[in-house]
Amino acid sequence: MFMLMYIIMIICVLVSVAFVTLLERKVLGYIQLRKGPNKVGFIGLLQPFSDGLKLFFKEQTYPFMSNFIIYYLSPIFMLTLSFALWVVFPQVVNVYSFNLGFLFFLCCTGMGVYGIMLSGWSSNSKYALLGGLRAMAQTISYEVSMSMLMLCFIIFIHSYNFIDFMIYQSSVWFIFFSFPLFFCWLSSCLAETNRAPFDFAEGESELVSGFNVEYSSGGFAFIFISEYMNIIFMSMLSVVMFLGCDLSSLTFYLKIVFIIFWFIWVRGTLPRFRYDKLMYLTWKVFLPMSLNYFLFFSLFLCFMLLVL
Repeated sequence: MFMLMYIIMIICVLVSVAFVTLLERKVLGYIQLRKGPNKVGFIGLLQPFSDGLKLFFKEQTYPFMSNFIIYYLSPIFMLTLSFALWVVFPQVVNVYSFNLGFLFFLCCTGMGVYGIMLSGWSSNSKYALLGGLRAMAQTISYEVSMSMLMLCFIIFIHSYNFIDFMIYQSSVWFIFFSFPLFFCWLSSCLAETNRAPFDFAEGESELVSGFNVEYSSGGFAFIFISEYMNIIFMSMLSVVMFLGCDLSSLTFYLKIVFIIFWFIWVRGTLPRFRYDKLMYLTWKVFLPMSLNYFLFFSLFLCFMLLVL
């Protein structure tokens, strides 16, 4: 039953990736005062499937001087990690309950750095290596403040299982007493998923596509799907942690769509950040703030336990 539920969920996530790409192109189109894709199928609904088929049927190129095995396996590794992340999705009917979901999430996001590093290095291209190094430094830096932000809420629910967020937010959402942390979390999500305005891997003189510059056809498609699966996962995690986690309600999925829309809205609105300011933001703003909140919440809970 566990495997069946997991396969159904992965199929749903893959279909949602297709429509998130369509939503992004539509929203960016309207932000830039144009239509976006509207020819293939009714109002362009079949456009993502047409793009996907075209991508997989295109010629696969292999750089002659690349480390072929690693170059070939890196996108598969990144996609596998994105699939593995969805194991921690909290199930209401308790088909499976992952009691160490938080630790598993940290392990998977930590491993994601290796996919970026290997795909950038194995291409044997200087631009790909530079893009990979920038993306690695960014991801590793933001993982520190992101894990501290999550720990602030883990001490409230006394558990590493994400399903407990639903129980503890039945009366009040966590966003109401941690509003600044919510914005720190959203900014960290943008940086973790390499999205604008933090997409520095793609900003190498504005000419190339960062660590995936040497990839084409299926390899590029795998990296692309992996990135969008991570965006959907981080949106789901934002709703679970801050916005009620009412899993049995339709509003849960509407809130996920709204967070995804926010990702796209930010991309269409803000210019790219400066790299030194990005590092300053996490080490000198997000990390001290999350540590202070963690200390405050811990002391508050200890005081309440002593009083009670």
